[in-house]
Amino acid sequence: MKKHGILNRDIARVLAQMGHTDCLVIADCGLPIPDGVECIDLSLALGTPDFFSVLDAVLADFQCEKALFAVEAQDRNPAVLQRAQAMAASGVAVDFTPHEEFKFATRHAHAIIRTGEATPYANVVLYSGVIF
Repeated sequence: MKKHGILNRDIARVLAQMGHTDCLVIADCGLPIPDGVECIDLSLALGTPDFFSVLDAVLADFQCEKALFAVEAQDRNPAVLQRAQAMAASGVAVDFTPHEEFKFATRHAHAIIRTGEATPYANVVLYSGVIF
């Protein structure tokens, strides 16, 4: 049995397969899943698991060089904005785009991890960095 890192086998597999600039999405329970993109659905009930718990677990096991958020989160979800600012302060390049363009960007993801999050615009596209 795996002792450290992501225990979910689907998430661990996707992270292991990713290369530089590949992307992964962590989404609230309302984000549409594009055809052809794998959905790893963790949602159990509204709010469970929450966006930040999943984001923290993934970031602990994933080299992120860039993060993309919906610009609407800046006004509609202060907690997501605060996390984006913290990521930027830690050296991750953070970008914002209109939600419609954000949804288009999800079409290129290796997978979308669907949480039970039920607050607006609690979504992020994470782009893989390199560890050397």
